[in-house]
Amino acid sequence: MKQFLKGLVEWKTSACMIFTAAIFFYLFFCWVYGTREVSTTMLWTLFWASAAASLIQAVCFSDWIIKKMRYTRRSLLFVLLFLPTLTLAAWKGGWFPMEQTGAWAVFLGMFFLTFVGMTIGFDIYFRITGRKYDGLLGQYRREKEEKGE
Repeated sequence: MKQFLKGLVEWKTSACMIFTAAIFFYLFFCWVYGTREVSTTMLWTLFWASAAASLIQAVCFSDWIIKKMRYTRRSLLFVLLFLPTLTLAAWKGGWFPMEQTGAWAVFLGMFFLTFVGMTIGFDIYFRITGRKYDGLLGQYRREKEEKGE
């Protein structure tokens, strides 16, 4: 039960962060297109898409369900699960007209640019923290050798 509650809190936190980022995307495009009102339909679809993204992220990038899988495959699985979910939210939420192929192309482009940007960001973060821990491990080993253990 404790593990379930911990996972639920992590999911909620992730969903909130994703929702906040989605709202900033929405605000940016409101600014670009001069929109001055907020659609409750947009807010709800962004909320549900954020909740789904958080759940899909937990499935793909933790050992909750998938115990062993390379990061590249996890990333591809995330795209395969989340892109249709987000596309459905965009379609059902009426984020832009179905017949505007240019809008859908921008939507797909923004999805992949964001995905690539976040992937690069996580890669840099993991490399930096990996170096940090490698340095700490080396320091620990040197101290242990100095003590003669």
